[in-house]
Amino acid sequence: KVLILKKIGFYFLFIIGILQGNLMGATIKHIEIKGVQIPVIFEEQKALPILNLQLVFQNSGYIQDKDKSGLVSLSSKLLNEGTKELGATAFAQELEENAISLTTSNGFETFVIELSNLKEQSNKGLSLLTDLLKSPNFSQDTLDKLKTIQNGSLKRKENDFDYVAQNQLKSVLFAGTALENPSSGTIETTSKIQLKDIENFITNTISLSNLIIVAGGDFEEEEFEKFIKPFLETLKVGQKNEFQKINFISKNDEKTLIKDTEQAYIYFGSSFNADSKDEENYKAKVASFILGGSGFGSRLMEEIRVKRGLAYSAYGSISINKSHTYFNGYLQTKNESANEAKDLVKQLVAQFVKDGVTQEELTAAKNFLTGSEPLRSETLSQRLNSAFTLYYRGLEQDYSKKELEKIQNLKLEDLNSYIKSHNEINNLTFSIVRK
Repeated sequence: KVLILKKIGFYFLFIIGILQGNLMGATIKHIEIKGVQIPVIFEEQKALPILNLQLVFQNSGYIQDKDKSGLVSLSSKLLNEGTKELGATAFAQELEENAISLTTSNGFETFVIELSNLKEQSNKGLSLLTDLLKSPNFSQDTLDKLKTIQNGSLKRKENDFDYVAQNQLKSVLFAGTALENPSSGTIETTSKIQLKDIENFITNTISLSNLIIVAGGDFEEEEFEKFIKPFLETLKVGQKNEFQKINFISKNDEKTLIKDTEQAYIYFGSSFNADSKDEENYKAKVASFILGGSGFGSRLMEEIRVKRGLAYSAYGSISINKSHTYFNGYLQTKNESANEAKDLVKQLVAQFVKDGVTQEELTAAKNFLTGSEPLRSETLSQRLNSAFTLYYRGLEQDYSKKELEKIQNLKLEDLNSYIKSHNEINNLTFSIVRK
């Protein structure tokens, strides 16, 4: 039986290797503009006559909100309001008539402008992008409209108890760091953001020094470089935003908010001591899958829902980012079962750290993780995002293939030793919204 499983694992890796050889064609080069070496992650794909271009500004997400929570969120929304000359409606119409998609978004660490269009509309798309960055719709009327929409959304979320519980957990677990505030801010903080704050943020962020280009489509590399250089020349050098590492230590803590709700919403989290470049992160991936990331079959789901019927679903996962790493999870249960469910989560995590996993759980995790990998590299977008993530975290482009090989060769005793070394996840902080 063991020999058969090993052979299955080998064939999975062989097939994945072929797929990655054919599909994972992203290359990483640099273009020098005004003395700045700009990384370009690029994949040529002739199957469709398209262009997908992402301008990723690093260390520029809502980690930069500082004392103005919601600033970066409003800034990204303002860049979706067209130019000052055309306004939101006319600019959107121009995009639509040419089948061009131009959107701005942000995460915690990054600020992203994405342009997608048919290849024949690439010059038009890049021209509109140039116009947008040259003259964003900086007007008080636009900002007032965005604030009204944002505050309306935040007001509605006051009764979204998953949202409330999640943000309450962040405020306790990450207290004193850039992660403690909601990504969209609050009604109170949003009202204090002024137009000059957004102008300053966008002016300082949109610069060559913070830029990583992620692109793909029906272009050859030299053709794309020739195409993008004139646009890059329009951007200023700017100052590089320094990378910020978020350090925190979780505590056995609990915060409960009483609301008129039909069920209890329980969110929990803890420290997990790892770095995005750690060589043993593949073990965290397997451990996370077994503990709470695999849905049915995971420890949390089986013990909390299947065996005891305390919740419809229960999840937990280890999140490894460049700036921060932590364990987190959530479940919903009856109000009267909240304490029992919370205590059970503590017990299950403690038992997981103490005793580790079984060979059956490890084998199932190996088969799923290696077997599902091809599904993560089917599309151009998936492959580009994967290539960017590896580059951004300082990992080699063949890391994913090596990771799968390590997972397939992972021994039970090594995984359990790794799990036992992370006793810090027992320091669980709970956020509960209940009646």
